[in-house]
Amino acid sequence: MARRKQGHVDKPPPETGKDVWIFAYGSLMWDPGFRFEEARPALLRGYHRAFCLYSHRYRGTPEKPGLVLGLDAGGACRGIAYRVHARDAERVMSYLWEREMLNRAYECKDLKIRVAGRVKTARAFVVRRGHPQYAGKLPVERAVELICQGQGARGPCYSYLENTVEHLDRLGIPDRQLHALLAAVKQRRSAASAVAGTLERDEVRPNRGGFPDSGRL
Repeated sequence: MARRKQGHVDKPPPETGKDVWIFAYGSLMWDPGFRFEEARPALLRGYHRAFCLYSHRYRGTPEKPGLVLGLDAGGACRGIAYRVHARDAERVMSYLWEREMLNRAYECKDLKIRVAGRVKTARAFVVRRGHPQYAGKLPVERAVELICQGQGARGPCYSYLENTVEHLDRLGIPDRQLHALLAAVKQRRSAASAVAGTLERDEVRPNRGGFPDSGRL
């Protein structure tokens, strides 16, 4: 098997004076945060979308990490390709570097995508499997636990999952695995809410026995 070419980690790739395509597969789909000329549905082969990266900042903390998406090797991924004008390319890449590359958990690669039936080269942020925050393929129960507990600078981790599923559905490219994961997260959150409600009712239940609670044996 041919060795995959290493991407850019320490600094953004040099600009070429041409328009740049950015491939989005997660939060960049609904919250790009940068100026672009057009946005098109796109297909990337050779990588798949997966909750495979511990989040210590945006959707979690080092003490209670969340779990976020990454592009991992194998399969295929449908997302959005943004075309950025050449005059904005350096500024956009600087913004994306600050947003995505704080802990160097990703590497920026030039990958072939299909946009409107044509092959384009796009920049995409791919997970680095050797990075400490790379979680790999976790058991569903553990992934659900991390997503339920994660809360970071950009909000709760479960909202990140909900937004991803909703946006993919709107694009007409639903992800069955993410739908199943979201269903499991909702079930766990519902069960936790039910338990919390029961405990709260028990705490405020009046003592009708005529004796203070502290006197019970």
